[in-house]
Amino acid sequence: MELLFARHGETDWNLQKRIQGSADTDLNENGLLQAGQLAQQLKTNRIRPERIYTSRLKRARQTAETIAEQLGVECIVQDGLEEISFGLWEGLTWVQVEDQFPEEFADWYKNRRYEKTPEGESYQDLLDRLVPALHAVIKKEEALAAAGSHSGTILLVTHSAVIMSLLACLNNTPFSQMAARYKLQNTAVVHIPSEKILAVSPREDRADGTVGI
Repeated sequence: MELLFARHGETDWNLQKRIQGSADTDLNENGLLQAGQLAQQLKTNRIRPERIYTSRLKRARQTAETIAEQLGVECIVQDGLEEISFGLWEGLTWVQVEDQFPEEFADWYKNRRYEKTPEGESYQDLLDRLVPALHAVIKKEEALAAAGSHSGTILLVTHSAVIMSLLACLNNTPFSQMAARYKLQNTAVVHIPSEKILAVSPREDRADGTVGI
């Protein structure tokens, strides 16, 4: 099964370089246009996902619903696909974070996979909820495929840190290099085979104590 991961369309906070995280921002006019363009791109490439799964945050949901309407497919809100929570840093720019939270930022920057932001999550926290959610989606879709026809493609509309952290784990990329290697523009799409996600267990299930995805 082919999983297509798409980042949501543009928001005003994207333009203002503000940290969104769990803040529930809307798409702006250009973001809605980008969602429609992605739907058209999928049509042009003759890709019609069986279903679309989306984060419940409005910027992802609005993107997914626009695509679903144009392609005539079902859109499902899936818990676990939400963006990382940056806690007290949300709404600020990174320059403001460094100025207002110098010690916390320094600690986080050195160990950003496991260090939580003030009142927020770490990237590992994000992965610990994301991976079980993806496993649930894959297993559900495999069961549906076994019961009848299936296109073999699923679209998941989510967020930048969600996709970047997943790719970093799958490719054993240090999280210090994550943004440089995997940063996505709005409505960019990444293909990931479901087998690659299912091949590694979540951290809590690994008997050898090493970290999974």
